[in-house]
Amino acid sequence: MKPAHFRWAAVGLVAILASTSVVCGPPPVIEHPPAHSPSASVSAAPVEPPPRPSPRLVPVEAYVRTYLTLFGELTPLGAQMKARGNDGAALFDTWNDYVGALGLPDYRVDAPRGANTNPMMLAAFERLGVVLCARALENDWRTSPRPPVEKRLVFAFDPPDSPLDKAAFAAGFDVLHRTFLAYPSNLAGVARAERFYTLWSDVRARRTAPGALQGRFSPDETAWIAVCEAFVEHPEFHFY
Repeated sequence: MKPAHFRWAAVGLVAILASTSVVCGPPPVIEHPPAHSPSASVSAAPVEPPPRPSPRLVPVEAYVRTYLTLFGELTPLGAQMKARGNDGAALFDTWNDYVGALGLPDYRVDAPRGANTNPMMLAAFERLGVVLCARALENDWRTSPRPPVEKRLVFAFDPPDSPLDKAAFAAGFDVLHRTFLAYPSNLAGVARAERFYTLWSDVRARRTAPGALQGRFSPDETAWIAVCEAFVEHPEFHFY
């Protein structure tokens, strides 16, 4: 082969090799825009929580059953006799005077069940709280000899010595909190104990003020009765 022909053959071989390297080389990397992820948009959308049911009033039958249990597992007539007492205090009349106000239906006169609170119902709750707490304190702290703690109705702790500090109050407050609301007081937060201690202190201060009327209960006992009544009227005792 002549030199000129050799040069042209070499050029052709280089061209063939170059084209072969282009064809057989790695494919070019093509960048694609990120695909739209429908799951990302769904997860980013705000999710509304399910609606919370509004508090409902405990049925009057359950309330009366709880009331009878706090009175010592008595029958309605037994609790009525214990609530009335024999001291002439007139704290309680008869159940017939209260069950209608509490919301129990009376089909004899076409009175429907009371589903919502009203002034008469609140007044009945208050009166039943006064009766329960006063009679329970008489039974638990004023009976001689004083019944053991496990046999007491509501005040299942000994009366703290006066003057009462917050630590001593917290022990009795926790007993009442468990009795009426069924869980320890520390789960309700410090603010609740502070409010009840303020109530106890204010009631006692009014009873010990100069010229204050003196009843059959001591100032400390009156203050504890007020705390008990506040639990009987507490929303958590009536709603669920």
